[in-house]
Amino acid sequence: MDIIKATHQFEQWMGRQTTLVRRDLRLKHQRMAESAFFFFRATFYRWMQLWPKICPDLSEAPEVLAVGDLHIENFGTWRDIEGRLVWGVNDFDEAAVLPYTIDLVRLATSVMLAIDEGHLALKKKEACGTILGGYQESMGEGGRPFVLEEENTWLRRIAVNKLRDPVHFWQKLGSLPRFDGRIPGSAKQALACLWPEPDLDYELFRRVAGLGSLGHLRLLAIAQLHGGRIAREAKALLPSAFYWATQKRAPAKLLYEKIMTSAVRCPDPYVRLLGSWVVRRLSPHCCRIELNVLPRDRDELRLLNAMGRETANIHLGSRNAREIRRHLHRMHPNLLSSAVTEMAEAVRKDWLVWRDAKV
Repeated sequence: MDIIKATHQFEQWMGRQTTLVRRDLRLKHQRMAESAFFFFRATFYRWMQLWPKICPDLSEAPEVLAVGDLHIENFGTWRDIEGRLVWGVNDFDEAAVLPYTIDLVRLATSVMLAIDEGHLALKKKEACGTILGGYQESMGEGGRPFVLEEENTWLRRIAVNKLRDPVHFWQKLGSLPRFDGRIPGSAKQALACLWPEPDLDYELFRRVAGLGSLGHLRLLAIAQLHGGRIAREAKALLPSAFYWATQKRAPAKLLYEKIMTSAVRCPDPYVRLLGSWVVRRLSPHCCRIELNVLPRDRDELRLLNAMGRETANIHLGSRNAREIRRHLHRMHPNLLSSAVTEMAEAVRKDWLVWRDAKV
């Protein structure tokens, strides 16, 4: 099955799970043609088709409750219950029980593609080794959240920069198109659960963000509270594309909340799974960090080490760290980097087919 047919079949499956936003899906197709990195971000479903064929040895690794669609832009910041700024993985749309190696290889593959397109100035082998090193260190130490207060000030400087300034942030949200459809009752109820006060009046906007979930309904509600604006987002969720690729039965309840609550983590009290909706607070420092907003003055290897450590924080929630450490010890040192190279090449080949087909 080629990428064109796979995409068609996957989107048919999506349409049986939720109401698709067709114009967002068309935008997704356009973005997929722009670069291999964007294509990679948008096609976790294809990754799950190719992974067991290209990486059969790593596919047999110990399983954890994994992120699945882990990549270099799947990290952000939030405020914990104490108001502290915390950094870590901020999207679990594709959470599933998978070999722990999937998250490592997918994260490192995203870095390889980002290097090729000039987003990062690193040597590929060193980058891959740094991610793995951070992961191994954290697995051995039992994990630790990244609280950006007394410690991790270097990461705070990366996370808090002028492009995440409140004025810029609210101008960007205020320019979004109004939502002119009928809000589903379940989405309205989900949003109501996350307001700090009942019966707040709010304006509703249509938010287009990310790539993997483009085509899902995503609503942004903005209200006034005590002299300033606040925002909540509701996004329709589906079972992980893993279940489409393997034709396995999805669990009755989505795993988004379970992976967040089981990980070594300072939780965001304003992220909740409510039915088939994930609802979250959005603010200048409670959002995903994209590559194009990272400051120029940054220690990229140190950042990748932190990403490896945060991946371990997630996997430690599955309580089989000893089994993973044994597997890491037995694994050939070059197996992971070889898998990254092969998966990156498979992504590029699919991207060229997609780009030239002008879907």
